[in-house]
Amino acid sequence: MANAASGMAVHDDCKLKFLELKAKRTYRFIVFKIEEKQKQVVVEKVGEPADSYEAFSASLPADECRYAVYDFDFVTEENCQKSKIVFIAWSPDASRVRSKMIYASSKDRFKRELDGIQIELQATDPTEMGLDVIRSRSN
Repeated sequence: MANAASGMAVHDDCKLKFLELKAKRTYRFIVFKIEEKQKQVVVEKVGEPADSYEAFSASLPADECRYAVYDFDFVTEENCQKSKIVFIAWSPDASRVRSKMIYASSKDRFKRELDGIQIELQATDPTEMGLDVIRSRSN
């Protein structure tokens, strides 16, 4: 059983959607979920480029773990427009212990499939992944 958790497959769609977010900026965010029965990570939801951060955080369930990437646009102190790709491991306190363990043990392998992540956050509630937190990590 220990092997099943760490041997989580990554659906090709996850990599394709991530490349589209990174290279073409087709999406503002992508939410990924682990399908336990198929033992693989799949795309659950994508956000349009015009979607707000509030729409992104609202798409994360309050009682289930998820992985997510968010394309964060910001302006530096030198007034330069920049963007960073943020990886968020969402593991709310209300989620099942088994689910938390599976997501935690599969995270590094999944992250390796997504080349180009610049910031990583681990969040158990929305305050741990607020825009202020991301902004402070972007500098």
